[in-house]
Amino acid sequence: MSLQRTIKAPVEVSGPGLFTSVEAKVRLCPAENNTGIVFVRTDLPKPARISATVANLAAQTDRRTSLRDGAVTIDTTEHVLAAINGLGIDNVLIELNAEEVPGAQGSPKAFVEAVQSVGLAEQDAEKKTFIIDTPIAVSEGDAMLAALPGETDFLDILYDLDYSSVKSIGRQVLGFRLYADDFVEQIAPARTFLLEDEAREFQARGWGRHLTPKDLLVMGPDGPVDNQLRFEDEHVRHKIADLVGDLALLGRSARGRIVAYKSGHRLNHQLVRKLADQVAGRERARALVRPAQLDIRQIMRILPHRYPFLMIDRIVEVIGDRKAVGVKNVSINEPFFQGHYPGEPIMPGVMILEAMAQLSGVLLSQRLEHTGKVAVLLSMDRAKMRRPVRPGDQLVIEAEALHVRTRTGHCRCRAMVGGELAAEAEIRFMLVDAEPI
Repeated sequence: MSLQRTIKAPVEVSGPGLFTSVEAKVRLCPAENNTGIVFVRTDLPKPARISATVANLAAQTDRRTSLRDGAVTIDTTEHVLAAINGLGIDNVLIELNAEEVPGAQGSPKAFVEAVQSVGLAEQDAEKKTFIIDTPIAVSEGDAMLAALPGETDFLDILYDLDYSSVKSIGRQVLGFRLYADDFVEQIAPARTFLLEDEAREFQARGWGRHLTPKDLLVMGPDGPVDNQLRFEDEHVRHKIADLVGDLALLGRSARGRIVAYKSGHRLNHQLVRKLADQVAGRERARALVRPAQLDIRQIMRILPHRYPFLMIDRIVEVIGDRKAVGVKNVSINEPFFQGHYPGEPIMPGVMILEAMAQLSGVLLSQRLEHTGKVAVLLSMDRAKMRRPVRPGDQLVIEAEALHVRTRTGHCRCRAMVGGELAAEAEIRFMLVDAEPI
């Protein structure tokens, strides 16, 4: 069994953003089991958390990978994500004091070196992996990207970069085995590259005002302008670095084969979305066949709710006091469908949130059982309804404990239908003394 990993101590990387030129600092911090990769904007009046998942991908970003949740954006994340994924890190908090991650000369190298300076720590939870067992392909014009079955211990990447019309780049083909080959030496140093006319357009749009050809690879007809290549095929190596960073948005380590031809961030994002759909489908299938860890009788011993307000039918997984997965079977017999809405029955969003809160209450009870405390709902943040829930649907709800302290509890929740995200929220509870019966 492969175990999850985090970093041993906080570490910082500073510098101007590649696009905005705004001076920024990221602070990478250790994180608990199953946290995943989470960005935290610390420059806002109220620090905002954005998980590095495909659900939070910003739309219509040009030449980069950006995350967005509401009005909060994290820009140009691909190089720090490549460092994290390339080093096999599962859990990390990335504190950022600006909108854009430091440019770091357009490569993962600075982030890799920072992490290496503090080292990695193995954790006691099993690593989340995704075995590619079904071919998936996306394309745009003559560009193509495919995920294929292959080795189950590694991810083999074959990238075909075709710049045949540009003499100084040409056609470059490279194979790399992620989680086996040396990412630190072979991929991390490779930098972003632009053609001369692209570089002029880049700065004409107000991007990278601080940059000179010495900061990035600007390719002229005969080679780099005022710069030198770190590898003869640095361009294809950087494309692999970008792909490794974008694959981190899957939320688990992919295993199998990836074949790319002329692909960039847009195709990378399309492929990761399709892979994420498969992940969600498998999770739903497992929830359907897993026996209940807690049946309705056991749930009723924990929760005070009763008909018509008990929103959890069974709990199929409880991982200590860290995570719980529950199921709500949505029937046309639910009393709220009488008025919401006649002729167009849709489960009220507030009832989905209530189901999340009840599952969180069960999860927190694992820690509160012998403390004389009960969890009382305090607030709901970042609540989003992603798709309607109708009679006949089955809600598979996940609750993950982020913090449980003496007086407060904080859970992150999401509800899925058919492998598709239906709702999500962060829920806080106040822990109060239980009243004697």
